[in-house]
Amino acid sequence: MPTIRSLLAHPEERRPSPPAPRADLLKVFGAGIGLFAIGLVVALILHLTGRGSVEAIAICGTGIVLGGLGLLWARLRR
Repeated sequence: MPTIRSLLAHPEERRPSPPAPRADLLKVFGAGIGLFAIGLVVALILHLTGRGSVEAIAICGTGIVLGGLGLLWARLRR
């Protein structure tokens, strides 16, 4: 078994890194958009009852828009 010193001196002797796990980005972005949509509905209800803020609505709306852009990016990468 090689020592840490020998591995630092000769990094080519290390085992190769395992491949990165594959993830379906469409599902990931879709889940994020869905959660932001639920948050938007809750924020709107709270705002209409006088307990919420406009910032929460803006944050949820921004999350949906950015998630949509991410979804578009993931589809174009396929």
